[in-house]
Amino acid sequence: MVGARAQESAIPTSGDHSAVRSAFALTGFLAASFVVAVIGSALSVTAISGWYDDLAKPMWTPPNTVFGSVWTVLYSSMAVAAWLVWRHPASTARRRALVAYVVQLVLNGFWTPVFFGLGSLIGASGLWIALGIIVALDFAILAAIIRFADISKPAAALLIPYWFWTLFATTLNAAIAVLAA
Repeated sequence: MVGARAQESAIPTSGDHSAVRSAFALTGFLAASFVVAVIGSALSVTAISGWYDDLAKPMWTPPNTVFGSVWTVLYSSMAVAAWLVWRHPASTARRRALVAYVVQLVLNGFWTPVFFGLGSLIGASGLWIALGIIVALDFAILAAIIRFADISKPAAALLIPYWFWTLFATTLNAAIAVLAA
């Protein structure tokens, strides 16, 4: 039992994966995260300086300048977490963990254009649709954390700040939707 526990928690050495392959994988996870970030930023930049600035927002809304810095750190952490899971030997648990990661990343990618795009086009209804997406994202991140914890505790820990920030964003989305109704 002790040997099995030590084997489960051991991080693979460079002998398990070549250093080049590992570097490409990390680069791929970073690229996927930043593609989502860049697309979201491009789709929201005009709405932020117009429609979003004019919205009634709750008093706990941070300044717009905070979001970019926070998301840069979070997207980087998400990519490193996925890479840590990827480094472990192929297994059903690893595949499920990475699928959970992809699901949350896709939901993350959908939220921004729905919140800023539909919100600016159709108002409160768009914000309520965005709220549904971000609530699904909250659960998807939690699922990824649980799946990652089965493979790598450090990887799971890297997703926790992202989950907390998204839960905070959920409260903002909900409050803005209520205020816009």
